[in-house]
Amino acid sequence: MTVTDTQVTWLTQEAYDRLKHELDELIANRPVIAAEINARREEGDLKENGGYHAAREEQGQQEARIRQLQELLRTAQVGTAPTDSDVAAPGMVLTIRYDDEDTEQVLLGSREEGSHGDLQVISPNSPLGAALLGARVGETREYQLPDGGSMKVSLVSAEPFRG
Repeated sequence: MTVTDTQVTWLTQEAYDRLKHELDELIANRPVIAAEINARREEGDLKENGGYHAAREEQGQQEARIRQLQELLRTAQVGTAPTDSDVAAPGMVLTIRYDDEDTEQVLLGSREEGSHGDLQVISPNSPLGAALLGARVGETREYQLPDGGSMKVSLVSAEPFRG
């Protein structure tokens, strides 16, 4: 992936601060995990040392989360949740109607924002999210399906998310 391919993730200031705090805690915890691995290594035979292997696995998971958070925060676009209705933007709950007349409520945003209740989260970078981005109520947009076909979707309503 090149720098120009990087996807921007929209986050509120609160979500950015929460994720930054989690990252800082994980980085601060690195020496604790390293000490645990060293203590388990001292116990002897590594082949049969479950505590050593568990500590190594925990370290791997922690390092993966650190990398994930660093990339997410590096590409984050911080803003405030929208207050205007009737236009599809990140942070909005959208009611959409598909070609087949089915309607659905979705949140246009990032899973990293926090709890969304029963709402499905649609990324603004996904084909559906990109098609809806900037749409006004009553407007119909078309987006590409994974099988190469396309589908039309209409914006029925757009309201700010109230988590």
